Amino acid sequence: MSAMGIEERQPPDRPLTVEDLQRMPDDGRRYELVDGRLDMSPAPGSLHTIAEYRLVHHLGTVAPSDFLVVGPVGIDFNAEKTHHRIPDGAVFHGKDFEKPRFTKPPLLAIEVLSPESVLRDTNTKRQEYAAFGIASYWMVNPAEENPAIYELRLEGDAYREAAQVFGTDVFTTEVPFPVSVVPHWLIGMDGDWREHIGGPGGEPQQD
Repeated sequence: MSAMGIEERQPPDRPLTVEDLQRMPDDGRRYELVDGRLDMSPAPGSLHTIAEYRLVHHLGTVAPSDFLVVGPVGIDFNAEKTHHRIPDGAVFHGKDFEKPRFTKPPLLAIEVLSPESVLRDTNTKRQEYAAFGIASYWMVNPAEENPAIYELRLEGDAYREAAQVFGTDVFTTEVPFPVSVVPHWLIGMDGDWREHIGGPGGEPQQD
């Protein structure tokens, strides 16, 4: 079934819901909803996938036991289930675990930028995540020449930029828990990333 096919069969006055997404093809693309409209992203590239995996893995390794770190996860932004986003990573309080999908704002949402998602992640999702009440938002740029992490923190109803860290510099934050990350090692292939991703003095990670 094509992405357009599901929309064409719906009455024009009925917004799409999360239940409609269950009928989308398993083709590697990401299907989200914005006010009942389909928002489709192509399958991520290799650098995007590596950065996403390494960051979520690292956060999961250093997170205190009462936190839940997840990779791409569906979150319903409203009770009607017509606004549904899938951040590349998220951190919740363990007590806030829900199934089949999350409905509460995570403590942290992460998006890894790609050429197709830059406008969505830096503009649209920035506004949506702030309105939903996500306290911290990281945007990761897996650029080969100068990878970066941008940390945004919610103040009132909008984000302010708390940090920009590039390359081999160490990004350190206390939110949502103390953690350090070296952007280079989100994609670097010149050594064991698990030994270096947390910066000097960081604990090597175990498989």
